[in-house]
Amino acid sequence: MYERVYNFSAGPSVLPEEVLLEASKEMLNYKGSGMSVMEMSHRSKEFMGIAADAEKLLRELMNVPANYKILFLQGGASTQFAMIPLNLFSNSKTADYVDTGAWSTKAIKEAKKYGTVNVLASSKESTYSYIPKLDKSAFSKDADYFHITTNNTIYGTRFTPDNLPDTGDVPLVADMSSNILSEVYDVSKFGLIYAGAQKNMGPAGVTAVIIREDLIGKAMDITPTMLDYKIHADADSLYNTPPCYSIYMCMLVFKWLKEKGGVAAMEKINREKSQLLYDYLDQSAMFKATVAVEDRSLMNVPFVTGNDELDAAFIKEAVAKGFVNLKGHRSVGGMRASIYNAMPVEGVKALVEFMKEFEAKNK
Repeated sequence: MYERVYNFSAGPSVLPEEVLLEASKEMLNYKGSGMSVMEMSHRSKEFMGIAADAEKLLRELMNVPANYKILFLQGGASTQFAMIPLNLFSNSKTADYVDTGAWSTKAIKEAKKYGTVNVLASSKESTYSYIPKLDKSAFSKDADYFHITTNNTIYGTRFTPDNLPDTGDVPLVADMSSNILSEVYDVSKFGLIYAGAQKNMGPAGVTAVIIREDLIGKAMDITPTMLDYKIHADADSLYNTPPCYSIYMCMLVFKWLKEKGGVAAMEKINREKSQLLYDYLDQSAMFKATVAVEDRSLMNVPFVTGNDELDAAFIKEAVAKGFVNLKGHRSVGGMRASIYNAMPVEGVKALVEFMKEFEAKNK
């Protein structure tokens, strides 16, 4: 029998146990092919079937309209920080960005290499503990796009589906790396959505891009071939050798998610999990949440005791009890529980019980 810990890592993160078991069964022989998916040609009918299933399932799960392409690319969300301006700076070469954390900061820095970036608002002065209110009159009328990070992994804030900025005819672009598939967003409100897989979709190595077709084919002349959305869209994400095994794993996760009732059903579970944790944090005398209540993430829950030594003792004892990767990001310290789709409710309940015991012992 194997021993599994409760893994609260921010990414690469916990995967559904059912998915790991299915992948292990197919490791040496995928559906009678006599090969592992790791070994097969990306042009083979077996892999083409996997890629087609992955796209079909993701389209179904997120209710992606027919006039959007789904691409499976490499280079992580970080490559998208450059790919987006290179492809979307087609008219004014101006974009609006909202600064809500480390990843939006990196996206802003990259976009500035190719055009004008207007940072409309930032919550940096408060260690990104809230989503800043936006003044619509400050939005650039002629912007080529408007960029947000829907969920801030390090700081635990999010743009809810109900408080997305109304950008009118300007395409809304969203980095959904750490909350894609966790709650229902209306894809038609976005021009482009991108997400690294290693938090809620699968292992590291693949990035999903959902892009409205009218935004494809306008890349700047300096755009490298591999960073042109049209190249990948025309080739169905098979322009070069894709990260085959990572796409296969995503397909299994999408299948698992569909079997669980889809995104709406998962959102209900995610709300239950996060509420269990936030309810305890809000009444605890020792631990406290660090994020404004209205902006709290369903996926990443940072918390602190206010005492570095106590934080360190908690993290050490947690590991001994089978709760791993609770240490906060090095830039903010404290603790962080990442409770992605694959983290069961039981894991959060067990964590809360452990926190209660720790608090009682360390009064």
